[in-house]
Amino acid sequence: MRIAIAGCGQLARMLALAGWEMGHHFSFIADPDESTDCVAGLGPVVARDDYHEPPALFEALGRPNVVTVEKEHVSVALLEGLADHCLVAPSPEAIRICQHRGREKTALQNLGINTAPFQLLEDGPSLLTAVEALGYPAFVKSCEQGYDGQNQWLLRDPDSLAALAAQMESLPPLVVEGAVHFDRELSMIAARSVSGETALYPLAENRHREGILLTSEVPAANISDETQAQANHIARTLLEQWSYVGVLSIELFDEGGALRVNELAPRVHNSGHWSQDAGVTSQFSNHIRAITDTRPGNTQPALYAGMMNLLGREPDAALLGAADVNLHWYTKSVRSRRKVGHINVQAKDRARLQQRLAELEAALYPEGEPL
Repeated sequence: MRIAIAGCGQLARMLALAGWEMGHHFSFIADPDESTDCVAGLGPVVARDDYHEPPALFEALGRPNVVTVEKEHVSVALLEGLADHCLVAPSPEAIRICQHRGREKTALQNLGINTAPFQLLEDGPSLLTAVEALGYPAFVKSCEQGYDGQNQWLLRDPDSLAALAAQMESLPPLVVEGAVHFDRELSMIAARSVSGETALYPLAENRHREGILLTSEVPAANISDETQAQANHIARTLLEQWSYVGVLSIELFDEGGALRVNELAPRVHNSGHWSQDAGVTSQFSNHIRAITDTRPGNTQPALYAGMMNLLGREPDAALLGAADVNLHWYTKSVRSRRKVGHINVQAKDRARLQQRLAELEAALYPEGEPL
C-alpha cells in the first residue's frame, strides 16, 4: 500500500521505517516552514501550500490508500477532503477532538471517563471565577498547541492569577484545571484495526523533567488488577465509541490506584518508544498494521523495558558501546530541550532496569545542569 503521513517529524520517520519492513511505500505532507530532515529519503514530500484542493493533494501524494498523521495539529478540513478519496485514520473527527483540550475533556466526561476538574476560559473575569471555584494551585493551559510545558501556567496565589488575567486578551483560548494530587503519571498505548481488532500495551510509568518526558518504564510497578482493569476499560471505551483506527495514546494520573485521563494523543507517542526494542510489535508497526487492516502483533514484553529521551544531548561512543543500549537518532540538529533521539534499554528485573536508567540519566544530565 501507499500511505501518506501528515507531518515530517521523528514520528513520521519511525512510522515509515516500520512500514517499509512490511512492504509499504510512503509520502509526506509538509506544513509551511516545516523541516523535512527526519523523513529525507523515505518518500516524496509534498508541500501542503502547493495544493489548496484535496483532490490535487491526493494526486500529488501518489493516490495513497490511506492517510494518517504523526501529530494532532493538522487541518481537519484538509483531512475531511482527503477522506473523500481514501481512508483517513484516525478519523478527522477524532483528531478534531484531541487537538483541543476543551473538546477533549468534554468528550471524555461525556463517556463517563474521569479527568481533572476544569473550566474553559473566555476572558480575564472568567479566569478569576474559574480559579475561585477550583482553588489553588490551578493549572492554565492553551487549548491548542501546548506541549512539553509550553503555553502552560501554574497559578499558586492571587498575584500570579492577577498577572495572567491581565494578559488574557493576548492569549489563545485556555482551559483551567484544578489540582490533582496524583502519585505518578502513567500512559497506555492502544491500537484498533479497521476490522475492530484491538491491542493494548502494558501501562508505562513516566517521569518528566522541566515539563518534558524524560523516562518511561514498562511495565509500571505495583499495578493492581483493579487499576489495570480501569485502564483497559478507558482504552476500549474510547476505541469502540469513536470507531477509532490506529494507535491512541492515553496519558493518565494514578491517584492511589484510581485513574484520571490527563491527555490523549491520536497517534504514536513518546512514551511508547520502548516498544521498538523490547521483543514486541512496536507501536509504529501496530499503527501501520491497524490502518492497513492487518491483525495487531504482540504487545507484551518478556523483559523489563525502559526509554530515555535525548533532550538537546548527543550520547558519546562509550555510552552507546553498552550491550543493553539501543539508540534511535532523529537526524535533527541539537539544541537545548529539543527531542533529538532516544535510548532504549532492557533488563531481566526491575531493579536492574531502574539502575541503568539512573546511570544513563547521570551520564547525560549531570545534577544541577538544566536541559
